[in-house]
Amino acid sequence: MPNDLAHFAIHADDCERAKEFYETVFAWKFEPWGPPDFWRVHTSPGAIAGALQRRQHPIEGRGMIGFECSIAVDDAKAIADAIEPAGGKILTPPITLEGVGTMIRFEDPEGNVVGAMQYLEGVRNVSS
Repeated sequence: MPNDLAHFAIHADDCERAKEFYETVFAWKFEPWGPPDFWRVHTSPGAIAGALQRRQHPIEGRGMIGFECSIAVDDAKAIADAIEPAGGKILTPPITLEGVGTMIRFEDPEGNVVGAMQYLEGVRNVSS
């Protein structure tokens, strides 16, 4: 069995604010699931499963702990333009990575650092 990434979780202090941000910027859909303050995240058919959930431990001046995920997008500039109006913060404006594509890094309204990548045609490694 391959050891593919199969799930991601977005931790948030204000789940409604985080949900609104990802709905606005990426058009993701959320489905209440299980305990209070927990939603399944639907990005697109065939994509890895995700969750939005209340942060269990507060952020207190520590660096990033965990994985930094990147979201494959069709237009990195359009996504970058949508982030700040939706309450996020651009950390790295669109930059070209030779032979890969155009990426941005941003912080969502909950302090999570995320990447978005507009891959060059044929570059994105996708599991089948």
